[in-house]
Amino acid sequence: VRGVDEGAFANWTSFCQQHYPEYEVLFGVMDPQDPAVPVLQQVVAQFPDRAKLLTNLPPRGINHQISNLSYLVEASRHEVVIFADSDIRVTPEYLYRVTQPLKADRIGLVTCAYVDHRPQYLGAALAALGRSLDFIPSVLIARALDGGLKFALGPTIVLRRSVLMAFGGLEPVLNRIGSDFHMGRLTVEAGYGVELATYLLDNDCGEETPNQVFQRELRWSRTIRWNRGSEYYGLLFTHGTVYSLLLLVVSGFQPWAIGLWGVSWGVRWLQGFLLLSSLHLPHLKKWLWILPLRDAMTFWIWLRGGYGREIFWRGRWLAVSGQGILQEK
Repeated sequence: VRGVDEGAFANWTSFCQQHYPEYEVLFGVMDPQDPAVPVLQQVVAQFPDRAKLLTNLPPRGINHQISNLSYLVEASRHEVVIFADSDIRVTPEYLYRVTQPLKADRIGLVTCAYVDHRPQYLGAALAALGRSLDFIPSVLIARALDGGLKFALGPTIVLRRSVLMAFGGLEPVLNRIGSDFHMGRLTVEAGYGVELATYLLDNDCGEETPNQVFQRELRWSRTIRWNRGSEYYGLLFTHGTVYSLLLLVVSGFQPWAIGLWGVSWGVRWLQGFLLLSSLHLPHLKKWLWILPLRDAMTFWIWLRGGYGREIFWRGRWLAVSGQGILQEK
């Protein structure tokens, strides 16, 4: 945990209200003066037999998130370990559902997709549409092209302690950009499979501004470039709606260009409607009118992500060196 995200108390208490026989919830905060500490103390007071707060955790590497988690792993007492981001909210069946795939011995890691189910503001809606209409389909396409998932998604990573130790614990990702990506990769290299849970996490983006969404997704974009290499530039062919608009202007609004533009956008809106229906996200449908803005933003982020070494992460500017190693800027 770092800082107090939108709906933080409800997010954190949701982890302590699981329909599961025996489990523990460990919260890690690096700075004892962090504003999250008083809120977390309330959570621990409400669930004293289940929740525990660890604070004053000196950084062990550049990636402070992984540094925090390393302390929690050492303090944990169960074989199955779940790493979860602080800005998600879960339902009581979460723990049961995300651990079920581990019953198959070949599965070493389970991960979850995530989206803001009920955005109230423009920034949150832009983030939610990007995750539901672009990010989740991209994960499914990558799974198909790679012959199975070979990466993980940060908001929830479920694995056995034995698997974690098999690829060297958290040490190999302590200074890496895209630690979740590498944990999935290392799991596969250790001889295990990565499974995408059917559980869709609720990530409340609150009152995030479009610029905050832009900065976060720019970090993601550069993370993809560093971890997937030249494959990143293949995304050039995924921005048809933007190209159709440019073609419309360049052609002088020729009838054939208008037709291509109409087909492109018609398919895009149909895709959006069908995806939101299949993901059971009815509250997002009212935001489909901002899809042109979302697609323009996605294209600009992809262009910016194609170069540069700087990322902004939880109030810190970091630089990325060769092989995706993080450095203080």
